[in-house]
Amino acid sequence: MKRLLCLLLLSVWPLSSQASPALQGDVIADLNALQSQLKDSQLKESQSQEASLTQVVERATAQAERLASGNQSDQWASALYQQLAAGALARQDQHAAAADRLAIARGLEGVDDAQAARWLREEAELRRAAGQRDQAIELFSEWLANHRDSDAIWQLTRLLAEQARWEDAADWLEQTLNETPELSEAQQALALAVYRNAGQGDQALGWLLDGLTAQSDATDWRQAAGLAQQAGQSGVAAGLWETAWQLGKLTEQEDFWLLIQLHLAGGTPARAAEHLEQVLNKGDIVRDESNLRLLASAWRQAKDVGKTLNAWQAIALHTQTAADWRAYGQLAYAWGEEGQAKQAFARASSLGDNEAQQWLASFN
Repeated sequence: MKRLLCLLLLSVWPLSSQASPALQGDVIADLNALQSQLKDSQLKESQSQEASLTQVVERATAQAERLASGNQSDQWASALYQQLAAGALARQDQHAAAADRLAIARGLEGVDDAQAARWLREEAELRRAAGQRDQAIELFSEWLANHRDSDAIWQLTRLLAEQARWEDAADWLEQTLNETPELSEAQQALALAVYRNAGQGDQALGWLLDGLTAQSDATDWRQAAGLAQQAGQSGVAAGLWETAWQLGKLTEQEDFWLLIQLHLAGGTPARAAEHLEQVLNKGDIVRDESNLRLLASAWRQAKDVGKTLNAWQAIALHTQTAADWRAYGQLAYAWGEEGQAKQAFARASSLGDNEAQQWLASFN
């Protein structure tokens, strides 16, 4: 808002020396006096400052209304008084009222196109500050039709996002990304939200991937992997999570389990199994039935016969149930490992499994 106030405190003299109509001497003196009062109010105590600003608004309003119906010179002076009133109102956080004054000023004769454009931009910012988003969007769009300003485009993009106009926001975002050398955290978050909600997950992912480096923090890697999942690119998501894991960006246990799930969903089950075996052997996770079954499932998805059978044998040894011994035997038999199948069926049969006994009979 400080920047906005600076914009509203444009000097009267440079404006009057351009292509605008000449002002009478007493009007110039009065404008300068009010402008000085407006500037001096910054140095006063709160209560005194408020009174001074109110005086500026009242005097500027009276003068603006008196001159509004006159010739071009009078209307130019009226516009400048409205500008001063807008500046005082903005300092009182009356942003909507300040914007109304600039709208009046822009419509008066004697105001050249360049000045009208400046006031248009300032009014847009005031409308935004006042929460009048639809009006701010219209004004920013009008201003940007004839001007190029990355900051204004970012403001417009955010306004459109706040109004859930995602496709419009994405269109404007595309125009400014390449012109913004280094995005702030707020801009990055906005860009991601716009692309996601506009249904442009692939574009968001590509943009994120371009910026990922070994120095990127965990949040960036998480966002990229999440976008890849949303875009249906499970393999890319698994690869991103794997890279971040290897770089030490992701270290929590929940990060590990998501790594496993991403590999299983992304077509790299052998990598999931390798990770599981490593942590099981190190004792980092409990060697319980659930984890052993997950390992066996991963090796089976990877179509590694030997490791799948070893994993199922480990399950059967852990649970010592007839059903698991029989399941192990059936899997071994299906893959032509008759020796393992016989041993497994024999163990299941000894535990009272009649179906396993029938399987054993088929070997005779």
